[in-house]
Amino acid sequence: MRINGEIRASQLRVIGASGEQLGIISRSAALDAARDAGLDLVEISPNAEPPVAKIVDWGKYQYQKMKEQQRNKKSARTSEIKQMRLGLKIGQNDLDIKLRKVRKFLSDGDKVKIQVMFKGREMAHPEIGRTILDKILESLSDVAIADQKAIMAGRNLSVMIRSNPNAKNEDA
Repeated sequence: MRINGEIRASQLRVIGASGEQLGIISRSAALDAARDAGLDLVEISPNAEPPVAKIVDWGKYQYQKMKEQQRNKKSARTSEIKQMRLGLKIGQNDLDIKLRKVRKFLSDGDKVKIQVMFKGREMAHPEIGRTILDKILESLSDVAIADQKAIMAGRNLSVMIRSNPNAKNEDA
């Protein structure tokens, strides 16, 4: 953004300090009008034909823009990737507790990476891990969908899930 003497255009569409249109005037006349009002001339739309400039208090204008950016940043929530790890010998009650936590993560808008860890000789039976993952995905099918198929990486079988946008919201 250009202010005062930095503005290059010879003709400007000028908006006054209280928001009224001053019309298309020369740059020098616009600078004189801003100086008379004790304010600054700020080019707010340089690509328009002719460029649009506004007579404002530059410090106050900058402060308002900064506050607006802070409000936008505060309201924009980034989703995180949560992780849930479990072994092959997990009991049903432990699995239910972990699934409850996964549902909470999904309702908060986070993605969840579910990992089944293989220890020792469990590596000889990857089908057991796939069965557990299928069971988990089926029990979460009302609130989640898998981003991709399960992947075996080293001693871990993992799948990434996210909340299903078509799911019915039970909280409402």
